[in-house]
Formats: sequence, C-alpha cells, structure tokens
Amino acid sequence: MTPEQLIKRVKDEEIEFVDFRFIDIQGTWHHFTVPVSQFNEAVFTEGVGFDGSSIRAWKEIHESDMLVLPDPKTARLDPFFERKTLVMICDVLDTITREVYHRDPRTVAAKCIEYLKSTGIGDQAYFGPEAEFFVFDEIRFSNPDDGSLAMYSIDSEEAHWNSGEAVEGGNLANKIRAKGGYFPTPPADTLQDFRADVASMLEEMGIEVEALHHEVASAGQCEIDMRYQPLIDMADNLQWFKYVVKNTARMYGKTATFMPKPVFNDNGSGMHIHVSIWKGDTNLFAGDDGYAGLSKMAMHFIGGLVHHARALIAITNPTTNSYKRLVPGFEAPVNMAYSARNRSAAIRIPTYSNNPNTKRLEFRTPDPACNAYLAFSAILMAGLDGIQTKADPGEPLDKDIFFTSPRDLEGITVAPASLDQALDELEIDHDWLCKGGVFTEDLIATFIDYKRREEVDTMRQRPHPYEFELYHDC
Repeated sequence: MTPEQLIKRVKDEEIEFVDFRFIDIQGTWHHFTVPVSQFNEAVFTEGVGFDGSSIRAWKEIHESDMLVLPDPKTARLDPFFERKTLVMICDVLDTITREVYHRDPRTVAAKCIEYLKSTGIGDQAYFGPEAEFFVFDEIRFSNPDDGSLAMYSIDSEEAHWNSGEAVEGGNLANKIRAKGGYFPTPPADTLQDFRADVASMLEEMGIEVEALHHEVASAGQCEIDMRYQPLIDMADNLQWFKYVVKNTARMYGKTATFMPKPVFNDNGSGMHIHVSIWKGDTNLFAGDDGYAGLSKMAMHFIGGLVHHARALIAITNPTTNSYKRLVPGFEAPVNMAYSARNRSAAIRIPTYSNNPNTKRLEFRTPDPACNAYLAFSAILMAGLDGIQTKADPGEPLDKDIFFTSPRDLEGITVAPASLDQALDELEIDHDWLCKGGVFTEDLIATFIDYKRREEVDTMRQRPHPYEFELYHDC
C-alpha cells in the first residue's frame, strides 16, 4: 500500500492506533504507538521521533534524538491487541544527517541487496529459515548479585523427566524421550493445536506457512516453516513469526523461547537457512552439470561460506548459549563441509526436486537467537565474496560427519568453540562484510564490544552451579 492508501484504510476500517516497530543490534523488537489522530502523510516523509539512547548499543544520551521512518509495505494488523492497531516496521534515521542509521539492522539488509545489484551478480537473494523453538510450561531463573539463589528451572508436560512424577489425577505417561521428539503423534505430541493456531494466524497475516511439526528434543521443541521470501521481507516475517509464537504461547499459559540450548543433554534449537541468488526469473544456483545440480556460482558461494565461516558464525550464532548447541552429537554441524542430502554437513544441498527453481543451499549451523537482518546479510556477503574471488569449496563430504574419524576431517574448518573465539575471528576477518558499505567498521566494532562486555565477560565472571559440584570440596 501507498501512504495515501494506508491513511484511507485506517479510516475505512476504523483503526484506533498505529504502532511503529524497529529492531536493535541484538535482534529485539521495540515499539511505540500513536493514536490515529497523530497519523498522517508526514509520518512517511518526516518520520517519528524517539530516544535512541535507551536502545542497547545505539546512541549516547547527549545524541539521543532519532527517527523511525515506517515502511508502508509492511503494514499489518496486530492479532493480539484488543484495540484495533495497525503495525508498520520502520527504518531508523539520524536526526542530524536525515540519513539511515548505519547501526540499524534493517538498513544493513537494504544496503546488502543494493550491493548485490551493484555487483551485477544478481538482483535478489531468497532466504528460507527453519526456526526451531521450545514451548515450556514453566521457566524460572534467578541471578542475584550476591549469589544467594543462582538457578534456573524449566518444565514441560511432554518432558521425559516427568515420567515418574506424581500428578493430580494420575500420571498418564506418554512422555517424549530425550532426542525422541521427531514427528510423534498425539498423545505424546501435545502441541499440535498450538502450532496450528500459530500457522493459521501467520497465514491470515499473509505469511505463507509450508509445514509444522514437533522437533527432535523432548520438552516441547517445535518447528514451523515459512515459505522463502526476498531477504528483507523474510527478515520482517521472521520478526512477526517470533512475535506470534511467543504471544500464542502466552495465550496457552505457556512460554516460548528461541534460546539455542535450554535443555541439557538434548538437541538444541537451530535455524537452518536456505538461500539462493536470482536474476529476474532465473535461479543462478541451478546448473545441470555441477555437483548435486548446482552451478559454479553456487559452488563459489559455498566456498565463501567455508572461507569466512569462523567469523560469520559470530553473527549467525551470537550468544554464549549458542556454543552449548554447537557440539558434536546433537545434530548441530560444527564441521564446515558440504554435501547433498547430508544433515551432518554444515552446508547441505537439498535434493527433493530436480526443478531448477528449487536449487538452493541450506546453511545448518545458525540458530534462531540471531538478528535475522544481520545474519542473512552476513551470509549473503560471505557468499558474494566467494563468488567474486572464485573461492574453492573443496570436495564434498558424503558421509556421516558426526561419526567420521578426526583424521578424515583434517583440513576442514571447524566452528569456534565459544562466542569469545568467534568474536576474535570476526575482529580479524570482516573486510568482506564492509564491501559496498553494507556493514561499517563502527557497527562491527560496536557489535564485538557489546557482546564481549555484556555477555562474554559477565558469563565468565559468574560461578556456575555445576562448578560447585566439581570443586566445592577442593
């Protein structure tokens, strides 16, 4: 819709409020709302002001004034508010320069697509993330400064650890074993109606859903797959996806989390990301003579992912918890090899169809805690660098990598073992992100500094409950 059409829609549908949403570096959605009496065409040209110093890793207090500029194409009604409210996703502007703010993740994504077009390689990149998540019946945690009750506790009626619990009315069993949650039917799968409600709500909002199912882990792990979209549209949709999942869970009296590894000794939540580059109606990743039907361009794209993987993972797996998932034995690929059909490879080439339009790569290492705008952009930039430098992806590894000997894996890039290591890699290797001004040195430095100061260092300084089991009797 154009701004004029939106203003008419607000009047015709008797919408009461307009909600403006934007995203910070961490990937958190923020919003504020105005009554329709304050909504006019000037909003789309002059923007709406807010305090940028209250957003993590953005402005200092002496430079706090910022603007949001709503994108009319993103307008949707919020499905949860009691009052009829129109929501628009916004870009962020600096009030002095009136230019887009270089730390705004959505701005980074827009610059990434413009850079893709400027290279002449293609004119659009399509992304299809598979964001896994957990739905718990309860989660409690406490981290007091004095350490008096540092703890966390999670629970799910599906969880295997509840098979021996005394329950009012009787324990009916039907619990899901650890790593046994892939495609069970009810009564073990208790979340079909929840997933169906999420999917129906997304469809009503114009977000196409391809599939929904229980995932491998016990304790309520789920997956709902959306149909692929252009980069920015898909990042927008993923924000809506998380929002709908979390709020629907709350309506069910449950809580949803996209934390990568909330359950010890069971599978974590990944976000396998499908990607392809197109020019017009032509999928540039399709090539009849290449490995698994891929073009040379696609192979060089893989080469770029492999070459920059250790730095890239700082953006696609950006939490300290991410690296509790990236360990062997839990279906999280840590070896940067590629292969057709092979889910133990970090880069998989799906082979469900021979249709050239379906040819794509699946990058399986990322997790859903990432900022989609930054992660999708970084993946595309790594692949474009591989195309430009004709990066060699090496030979495919068509075997179960989880059970391959270390000798057979010699020379294969391995994911960093911690966020700290990944940030070190990003600090060294990020020139490819800055091509075309897509990412800026300031944004990368800010990202690294924030993650080290607020996450890595604070985790490192705190005693862990398991350390008391290991060391209290030293």
